[in-house]
Amino acid sequence: MSKASVRHEGTCNGVRRRDLIRVGGLTAFGLGLGDYLRHQRLWAANDNTVQKAKSCILVWLDGGPSHLETFDPKPEAPLEVRGPLGSISTAIPGIRFSECLPKTAAAMNQIAIVRSMTSPLGEHNFGTHYLMTGYKPTPVLEYPAYGAVVSQLHRGSGVLPCNIAVPTFNVGGSRLTGGGYLPAATRPFSVGGDPSKADFAVRDLDFFQGLDLTRLDRRRQFVAALNAFEEGKTQDQNHTSDPDLERAYQLIASEDAKRAFQLSEEPAAVRKEYGGKTIGQSCLLARRLVERGVPFVTVNDRGWDTHEKLQVRLKDGFAGAKVDVGLVPSLDHALSALITDLEQRAMLDETLVVVMGEFGRTPKLNTRGGRDHWPRVFSVLMAGGGVAGGQVIGSSDAVGESPLDRPVTPSDLAATIYTLLGIDPKEEFHTDDGRPVRISPYEAEPVSELIA
Repeated sequence: MSKASVRHEGTCNGVRRRDLIRVGGLTAFGLGLGDYLRHQRLWAANDNTVQKAKSCILVWLDGGPSHLETFDPKPEAPLEVRGPLGSISTAIPGIRFSECLPKTAAAMNQIAIVRSMTSPLGEHNFGTHYLMTGYKPTPVLEYPAYGAVVSQLHRGSGVLPCNIAVPTFNVGGSRLTGGGYLPAATRPFSVGGDPSKADFAVRDLDFFQGLDLTRLDRRRQFVAALNAFEEGKTQDQNHTSDPDLERAYQLIASEDAKRAFQLSEEPAAVRKEYGGKTIGQSCLLARRLVERGVPFVTVNDRGWDTHEKLQVRLKDGFAGAKVDVGLVPSLDHALSALITDLEQRAMLDETLVVVMGEFGRTPKLNTRGGRDHWPRVFSVLMAGGGVAGGQVIGSSDAVGESPLDRPVTPSDLAATIYTLLGIDPKEEFHTDDGRPVRISPYEAEPVSELIA
């Protein structure tokens, strides 16, 4: 794999072209897409790495999900440890999940759980940076998140962005750009709307009022002329120097690209399987996007910072609920439907599904009936994309306080995810000042047990 330089491109007069030309109201999905698309063609294949997954769906549980109320219950522990929720058997004897995850438990044959994730960072922004990049944060450099690395390396032959966040990429306190030191082109595009709403629409996907394809085409031709002028060429040479603007124009003009976001095309039965909450319909949209060639989608499910009222937040959903609609049941519907849907479409083997947050929760309930931040041990779920399912990697101790065996760091997880995506975790990028930086840290080791 050749090194991908990430030096920013300048213009002859120091003024960026998108500051000169404004396609009215379309900067997020118009000329701004030159940023999103500029580096999608920079894929360099590694002949020594066998690509197992073509795409990845990261289900990010923002706020820090409780491992004890999801994938690592402690039914034999004292009440103040095991909490208010019970546990159930999964499809694999001896492995138990939260009582609120029956559908996911039934799919355990296709799932691997890492129960010995460990980190020293219990603050949202720091923990998110570590889990999303594999690097501990430093004031010197922001490292790129998974989706940005994939976007930087992806060939990107389609018109859709390579790195999309649903609904948004406001994770871990919203300070992480997602692109780090990589170009702005690699940052996640946030769809902006809530897929569970009846009026869901992607921002700026349609033409701005008063702008049609003819006018947009005239502006595109003007930019092409500006490009030609910059390079000392003329329009008579029929030369277009900005292919990324052409691709941005194609996206605006592409009905097929717009259809990728139209959940109304899905049968009512399919939408019901995913559940009516935002996380469910976001996972359905993620499936539609990877089905159309988008290599990385982040589904951002917020609200997992459960310092109080654990049962209401995680199980009930609201006081007096007769049907469980809290965070964990909603995750159960969405995740099980996603795995089943991908399998039925023969997409699971080539789509990596990862479910995680920035840390776990304290092994004992606090006085407010919740759990506080706890990075010392927590869980991550993985499925599809070359993952060896039906197993648990590592374990926590009897009260879910510390790793008992096989500790796995976020750096190790990053190396594993990249390996499953056919990316050499030892490959290097370069910062603006020419500094070489590995995709994952030197100490990172892929978790071999996870790779089928």
